[in-house]
Amino acid sequence: MSDNKIEMDVMGISYSQIKQEAHALVLKQHEGDLSMVVVIGVPEANSIFATLNHVITPRPMTHDLMISTFHAFGISLDEVFIYSFDEGVYKSRIKLSSNQHSVELEARTSDAVALALRTNTPVFTNQAVLDKAGFVLSDDKKSVVTQKPKRSLADLSIEELQQKLSKAVEVEKYELAASIQKTIKEKLSNETQKSTEGSVPSQELPEKK
Repeated sequence: MSDNKIEMDVMGISYSQIKQEAHALVLKQHEGDLSMVVVIGVPEANSIFATLNHVITPRPMTHDLMISTFHAFGISLDEVFIYSFDEGVYKSRIKLSSNQHSVELEARTSDAVALALRTNTPVFTNQAVLDKAGFVLSDDKKSVVTQKPKRSLADLSIEELQQKLSKAVEVEKYELAASIQKTIKEKLSNETQKSTEGSVPSQELPEKK
């Protein structure tokens, strides 16, 4: 797509401070300090968040369906290239290939990244885009990359959390589902640790005189 490619890592999803009812996709240089933020819609944010947090959905999402279609026809996604940033809008292309030929297609950046995450495909940009949109993410703002739970879950039992997890996945609230999954894992880990600490150590028999 371009010889001037800079690989970017997907850091996560945050709430957008620019636009209401939108989220921010945070990307950072694989080798470097510059980051950039792409404002995306809620459905695309849910799709990316579900993949980042390994949430299994009861029905395939649109991006899952696209990947299944690629596989069915022997098509591979080779790379995503965010090649332009103009007036606050990023422009991206995806490169697809099969045994017969390869093709580059225009795509929304949010869709392109959602597909890339599902196939471990690298995401690239160029220096021109970083010069316009890149910034150094300060230490006090790095926490915004990870979504925080909207409500406290720590007081619920594991059984209650599992019920909430099933309901959250059913209604496609993947951000909440990921938070619930994390809480369940933490509770199970704590219970295992307490069980180990509370076990009775074997006692040595007194020596015979």
